[in-house]
Amino acid sequence: MKLHTDTNAALNTVTGYGDGFVEINKISFAHAIAFGPEGPVHQWPAEHPDDISTALLLQAAGLTLKPIDPMAFLDSDQPPQPEVEGTKPEVLLVGMGARQRMLDHKVIAPLLRAGVGVECMTTEAAARTYNILMAEGRQVIAALLPEKR
Repeated sequence: MKLHTDTNAALNTVTGYGDGFVEINKISFAHAIAFGPEGPVHQWPAEHPDDISTALLLQAAGLTLKPIDPMAFLDSDQPPQPEVEGTKPEVLLVGMGARQRMLDHKVIAPLLRAGVGVECMTTEAAARTYNILMAEGRQVIAALLPEKR
């Protein structure tokens, strides 16, 4: 399905999707991809929703976990929480393929604690949502699995 004909060549826009592919700026990808409004479209090493881990979500968002200071417990009565490094997007949209599935809370918790929203939906819905948020100038990242029907 083609989404729309108006594209901003300077921004990554989802221009189509279908059975086994996602199209960004009229370039078709038959594998999972992660991208934001600017910069390259990266191959994302998930093939199935069950493959998605915290590490893959962090990779898609361009973030890394900072090592926890082993002595941090001395400064607080709360257990130390991992922090992330990198430019945090407002939201990470995860396209799960043709069927919506939710990720386990333990998988998304580190991103939520860091202030990154994580939304799981079908790839079709994620593609449309990404284009809307990107057009509004929001800091959004999409990680999309191609639909396989």
